Amino acid sequence: MSESLIAVEKAVDHLLLGVPNLEEGIAWVEAKTGVKAVLGGRHPGLGTHNALLSLGQQQYLEIIAPDPTQTTLAPQFAFLQLATTPRLLTWAAKTNDIEALAAKAHAANFELDGPREGARSRPDGKLLRWKTLFIKSEFSLLIPFFIEWNPESLHPAEDSPIGCRLQGFALECPEPQNLRASLAKLGIAAQVYRSRESRPKAILATPRGEVVFD
Repeated sequence: MSESLIAVEKAVDHLLLGVPNLEEGIAWVEAKTGVKAVLGGRHPGLGTHNALLSLGQQQYLEIIAPDPTQTTLAPQFAFLQLATTPRLLTWAAKTNDIEALAAKAHAANFELDGPREGARSRPDGKLLRWKTLFIKSEFSLLIPFFIEWNPESLHPAEDSPIGCRLQGFALECPEPQNLRASLAKLGIAAQVYRSRESRPKAILATPRGEVVFD
């Protein structure tokens, strides 16, 4: 592996498990893992709300669903319409300098959406802030979006329910070599396997044993 690339398991900030109904999604994940996710909050203007559980240091699982109190989904979260049952849809990669990353991605001829500011209020009233950068690509949800947390915001992994750990993370698609090359341009070395279907695949160590989300 090139020294300039980060292994995909370390690049993960969080995994997005799409569900049609948040409460049912929390129950589904608890039945699988033995850990009950805590409500995270609503994303005003994006049309979503979530629940979280920690996957270890600076990594977490986000159970995300359309928010029935909001009327529309933002375009960047339209993929949630695919989640008619619980489904690992996409992932977020961490960065400490999203502006530099955006410049690097632009130089590599990626089409970008952002960086843009984001925020949500936690149930305790504290505000979390971040910046996100979405990469437009033929590989769609297999290419992560990137997130830089505001240094004054507590990372969600630090106060979400513990007990699970990200044990492995890989990607599957019909053109693994091309996806691998695209991720390398963004600084990520990924395990990519040939498959008819395009999907991310995560292996979690949980109190109920090894669980695969895909």
